[in-house]
Amino acid sequence: MWSVKKLQLPSFLSSNLVLLVFIPLVLLSVLACTLIGPQTSSLVSFSSSWKWKSVGIFSSHSLRSLSSYEEQDDQHLRIVGLAETSYLTSPFNNSFHQNLVAQDRSNIPHQPPQVGGEDIEKDGSNEEGEEVIDKNISNEGEEHGNNATVGVIKLSRRLERLEAILAKARSSIREAARNGSMISNHHDPDYVPQGPMYHNANSFHRSYLEMEKNFKVYVYEEGEPPIFHNGPCRSIYSTEGRFIHEMEKGSLFRTKDPDEALVYFLPFSVVVMVQYLYVPGAHDMHAIGRTIADYIKVISERYSFWNRSLGADHFMLSCHDWGPHSTSYVPHLFNNSIRVLCNANTSEGFNPLKDVSLPEINLKTGDIKGLIGGPSPSRRSILAFFAGGLHGNIRHHLLEQWKGKDDDVLVYEKLPRDKSYESMLKNSRFCLCPSGYEVASPRIVEAIYAECVPVLISDSYVPPFSDVLNWKSFSMTVAVKDIPNIKKILMNISQTRYLKMHRRVKQVQRHFVINGHPKRFDLFHMIVHSIWLRRLNIRLLE
Repeated sequence: MWSVKKLQLPSFLSSNLVLLVFIPLVLLSVLACTLIGPQTSSLVSFSSSWKWKSVGIFSSHSLRSLSSYEEQDDQHLRIVGLAETSYLTSPFNNSFHQNLVAQDRSNIPHQPPQVGGEDIEKDGSNEEGEEVIDKNISNEGEEHGNNATVGVIKLSRRLERLEAILAKARSSIREAARNGSMISNHHDPDYVPQGPMYHNANSFHRSYLEMEKNFKVYVYEEGEPPIFHNGPCRSIYSTEGRFIHEMEKGSLFRTKDPDEALVYFLPFSVVVMVQYLYVPGAHDMHAIGRTIADYIKVISERYSFWNRSLGADHFMLSCHDWGPHSTSYVPHLFNNSIRVLCNANTSEGFNPLKDVSLPEINLKTGDIKGLIGGPSPSRRSILAFFAGGLHGNIRHHLLEQWKGKDDDVLVYEKLPRDKSYESMLKNSRFCLCPSGYEVASPRIVEAIYAECVPVLISDSYVPPFSDVLNWKSFSMTVAVKDIPNIKKILMNISQTRYLKMHRRVKQVQRHFVINGHPKRFDLFHMIVHSIWLRRLNIRLLE
């Protein structure tokens, strides 16, 4: 029988052997760290002594990468997972939630060279120097004095008060979500959301009422018109100009006290920048990007709010195709801020958890008179209709397949002079809404105005207000590969289902209407509500 013989070492040799092995390893590690040095981040750095995290008002999604946030620890960005309880769910989980987490700049498409905003590192303060935020402030303000410490304490208390308001709203909304009814149980003299057009009518209504009670927006006053505080109101970019002008009027949601605000609006117009700054024929938009970077540099040095959250509680709004790319000149604007964009393309970095899809509306006269409404379903003789130029591959494919080839699916590159575009919309059961060069199309809202069921044909597009509205209940989505089968797909929809979709289009119409003076639940209020939801989804931490 074999036996294991224990090797015996003298006691003094055993302990000394451990020291002889361990100490050289430690010395080698220290030497290596000294020679190599710490790894530095490739992202632009902003100073901040505050943190923010997701609190998961939106539904829990399978995030593509958690490490992209964890790697930015030096910038105090940290995501801790989404809450298990959600009140708004999205019907597009499988289609676009692969790109939800803010990406490292190396993954941003069409990267411009870093210009303008790369050195926005200074701690913000107001003109009186009261609310200084400096991550070196510690030990009772030894470095900057007791006044700076008092300023930070005051800021901390203000922030706690704001976050308490948001926490109460979240709790109220989650409680409302437990009611699975399609009808809101909240009293409202103007409108009570109900029906399958909403993911959860009761929670949406509760959230909307909380927004009206608590939401305050601070509009930075820096910058001069026409590039700032101004925008187009009579063009395909009208939603950009209308929103900017409404915020400038200040009658709804705006506060003049930045300490009361829950979000901060960056009032620049990319459309006007293109008009004044872009050189026709140029292959870049550096002048536009530098202007945005310089503007954020100014407000980050003049105020504490940008540095406090690294832009997470700030928002910009643009309906121009170049809006998304222009934000990439300031990585924190691209990755952290709420971007309200018509071009809501997830393949180009649009993040539905923090960004807002803005409806594109082509207002030729600045008025919607005559655009709203249409005949009853029984009087609509056209199965499907589209008229538009060859803008992008999807439209090219659609025109190639259907232009002048069918009496039920009427597709035109240029509408004949004896036909009215609005009349064609109003006499169609389904209105085809293909993407152009970019994913957004004004035809979606045109269809809703004409009470024509929209047929979305696009890749990677997030429809407006899809965190609240159940688009599947009142619209059709046709994959690009199925364009040859459009007639077959639409003909297979039963009359009963079509009538339900038509009725629901009429019901959601109020959410897309532009009013000269905004009315509750209209387009302006729905845009603000989408921003409110994104602010609910984060919490600033000391």
